[in-house]
Amino acid sequence: MGEHGAAQARADLIGRLKEVRAAAIEHARIARELARERRRLIEALLAEGLSQADIARELGVTRQAIQKMVEAGAERPRR
Repeated sequence: MGEHGAAQARADLIGRLKEVRAAAIEHARIARELARERRRLIEALLAEGLSQADIARELGVTRQAIQKMVEAGAERPRR
C-alpha cells in the first residue's frame, strides 16, 4: 500500500471512529431518557400504593434494585 493508500485507510478509520462515537453518544442519551421514564413509572406505582418489593417481583429484579433506581433520580438535580 502506498503512502496515499495508507493515508486514505487512516482517514477511513477516523471517519468510522467518529460515526461510532456519535452513535455511542446518542445511545447514552436514549439510555438516560429511558432511565428517567422508568423512574417516573416506578414513582407512579409507589404513589398508587405498590411496594418496592411488589414492583421488583413484577420486573424480576430485587427490591434493592428498585430502591437504587429511585435513589438514582433523587441524587442529581435535573439540568
